Amino acid sequence: MKISFYTLLILTVFTACKTSPEIELKFVDEYVIKDTTFFKNTLIGGISGVDFYNETYYMVVDDAEDPRVISAKINLKNDSLKNIDFLDVIHVKDTTQFYKENAFDLESIFVDKQNNINLVSEGSINNDKDPLIFLINSEGKIVENYNTPTYFKANSEGKPRHNATFEASCKSINKQGFWVAMEGVLEADGEEPSLTVKDAPSRITFYDTETKKAIQQFVYPLDKIDRPFLGAFNVNGITAILEYETNSFFVVERAYQSDYGINGNVVKIYKITLTNETTNTLEVESLLKRSYVPIKKELVFNFDNIRDELTEGIVDNIEGITLGPKLANGNQSLILVVDDNFQKFGRQINQIIMLEIKK
Repeated sequence: MKISFYTLLILTVFTACKTSPEIELKFVDEYVIKDTTFFKNTLIGGISGVDFYNETYYMVVDDAEDPRVISAKINLKNDSLKNIDFLDVIHVKDTTQFYKENAFDLESIFVDKQNNINLVSEGSINNDKDPLIFLINSEGKIVENYNTPTYFKANSEGKPRHNATFEASCKSINKQGFWVAMEGVLEADGEEPSLTVKDAPSRITFYDTETKKAIQQFVYPLDKIDRPFLGAFNVNGITAILEYETNSFFVVERAYQSDYGINGNVVKIYKITLTNETTNTLEVESLLKRSYVPIKKELVFNFDNIRDELTEGIVDNIEGITLGPKLANGNQSLILVVDDNFQKFGRQINQIIMLEIKK
C-alpha cells in the first residue's frame, strides 16, 4: 500500500518518544523596559508574542489602531539580560479588501523559513470579524492568509467567544507547518474555566504550510480558577505555546482576575507531549457531542514561586514564549514577554523574563 506524505506527517505528529525526559525550568533574569519608551515614533508596549529567528527577536504589538511588529536584539552579559536594542518597526498596512474587512487584534508571531512574518489575530467576534492567520512581508504588506476550520468563524455554530480565540502560535520542529492555540473554549465545546469547571477544552491545531490548511488537532484541558472571585472578570486560558522538541511543547496558561491589583495574574508553564493515544479532533464540530482523549499535561513552572525575584513582585500578563540563546553552561534558555496593554487597565510593566531549560 502506498503511504501518502500527509499520512506520514500525521504519524510523525501523533507518535511521541517512548519516554519523555524530565524537564526543569529555572528562573535566570528579568529585564523591564522603561515606561513610555518610544522607538521610531511608536510606543513600546502591548507585546503579545515573540519569535527568535536569524539572531533577531520579532515581537508583535497588540494595537488595533496601529498593528505592528518590532524587531530587536536582546543582549546578554554573563547570562544576564543586559539591554535591548530595537532595530525596526514594521507597520501592517495594506489597501486590500482583506485588510479593510478584518479586525487585527494581533496576539502571536513567528517567522517562517521563507522569511515571511506570520501573524495570528483574535479578530473581533462581537463585531462579526473572524480570527485570522496571515502572512506579511518585511514592508508590512499582506502576502497570504490561511483557511481555518468553519467552527472558528465568528458566526459559525461553534460560537467562538469574544477575546478567546486564536491567541498562541509556534513553528513545528519538522518545519512542515505550525501550531495555533485557542485561548479559550468554543461555546459548542463547553463551559469556560471557573471555580468549579476544570479541564475546559481548548483546541490546538496544526496547519500545513504547503496546503495552507489545518490537518491535525488535539484538545488541551485548561485549569480551573482557584482563587475566589473579587471582581467581575475572571478568566483562564492559553497565552503562548512553543514546540521545543518533536511532539513536546511548553504551554503558558494565564489566569487573570480583576480586583486583585498587581496580583491579578496567575501564570504557569506546562509541558505536554503528543502520543498516539491523543484524539485528533479536527473534524469534531462540538466536543460536547463526542468522546475524546485530551492531551496530558505536567506542571513545570509556576511564576508565583519567583514573585520575590521580580520587579515589585509583579507576575504580569505573559503572552509570548520563544527559545532564547544558549547559556554559558550550554543549556537552552527561554525568553518570555508581557503584554502590558499600554497600561490602560492599571499598573503593568514591560517585562521580559529569561528561564533556563534543565534536563
